[in-house]
Amino acid sequence: AASFFVFLWSNALNIAIGQCVIAGAVGVWFFTPNFEKGKRGAIKRSCWNVFRYHLGSLAFGSFIIAVIQFIRALLYYYQKQAAAQKNRVMVIIFRVLGCLTWCFEKCVKFLNKNAYIQIALMGTSFCTSAKKAFFLILRNALRFGTVAVLGAIIHKIGFFFIMAASMALGYLIISAMHPDMSPLIPMVVYFFMSYVISELFMNVFGLAVDSTLQCFLACEEMEMGGDFVPKELSRWLEDGPLDKDPTADPAADQKDFD
Repeated sequence: AASFFVFLWSNALNIAIGQCVIAGAVGVWFFTPNFEKGKRGAIKRSCWNVFRYHLGSLAFGSFIIAVIQFIRALLYYYQKQAAAQKNRVMVIIFRVLGCLTWCFEKCVKFLNKNAYIQIALMGTSFCTSAKKAFFLILRNALRFGTVAVLGAIIHKIGFFFIMAASMALGYLIISAMHPDMSPLIPMVVYFFMSYVISELFMNVFGLAVDSTLQCFLACEEMEMGGDFVPKELSRWLEDGPLDKDPTADPAADQKDFD
């Protein structure tokens, strides 16, 4: 049981580190002046910040995820035990509890992802970042919902496009290099490779979109501006917030990326 929990914790920590590194790189890019964008080592600087300052916060957040996943595994184990004993009542109870735990895990993962973005952008602890992320989502629920819907659509489009393009190119290459060989086995390999690549690429893209949204909201709530704001977003800052709660208390500080 201990080894299994360590595995869950390690897996959640690796995911947290990856998410925080991507969010930090987006933050470095966002707050870099427009004429210098793309010239700074955003990923290198983000990795340094994560491993130097934020590992404890990420470990704590991943520990929470690991605990929830461990509880889910226990419920599944008890469900199988009840099924072996033909106790239908307990099977139903454990299934319901497992479903509720799964829903709770999804909510915590969503909050943790936004907390990791706050950690990367603001440099605050996990609990503080989770609190800020929660109220940030509440204050901008419409925007987060819109980005989530559009992001899901773009994710599917990009996913299928990458897979289709990879398999089509793979088929053309195999047909040109080995016209006498059956393309079935190589196409199966291309299918799994393109599936993994498309998932990784679109997940990075989705996290970058979420991080950019939080950078924009930070600028808006703190009334920040300058030549670092991307041109596509600068006019929205000039127009002012669309659905901001005037009674909301914006974040008090902003990490310096210069």
